[in-house]
Amino acid sequence: MIIAHLPSGYLLGRSLPKAPLLLPAALVGSVFPDISLIWYYFIDDRAYHTQEYWVHIPMFWLMVAVVTLPLVSRFARKYLPAAITFFLGTLLHCCLDTFDGYIMWLWPFTDKAFTIFPFEITRHWGNWILNSIFRWIFLVEVIICCVALIAWLRRNRHKSSPENSSGTK
Repeated sequence: MIIAHLPSGYLLGRSLPKAPLLLPAALVGSVFPDISLIWYYFIDDRAYHTQEYWVHIPMFWLMVAVVTLPLVSRFARKYLPAAITFFLGTLLHCCLDTFDGYIMWLWPFTDKAFTIFPFEITRHWGNWILNSIFRWIFLVEVIICCVALIAWLRRNRHKSSPENSSGTK
């Protein structure tokens, strides 16, 4: 996935009960595994695919959650819903990457990576962006983006409608 992680995080955050920090936590969690791009481009000289790094391994996030959530519950309980939402966002990211990428869902038991739609990005076009967006799976990303945009527009229209204003006449 290239463009759908943040919009999917928005949809996740909007689907939860309205509470402080849930939407930002969903947004950050939904894109956070792509922090591997920093390592990929600036340190590793593109030696491994970004989905092979530890931040794209669901069991890594489960282990971090098992350590983090009890601590948050004990010392900063009011942030527990946001912390859980962050981890849900990272899981959502891995689920979406499984559509057209390879995720090691069963690590540490096996290094085998799983995908829903195995792919090879053909090199028809001059760069990887064009090669990626002209694959059929990119349409799924566009649909996710459109659904998120519609949800955002509806929410903003609902907020600004006259019957929701608190002003007096």
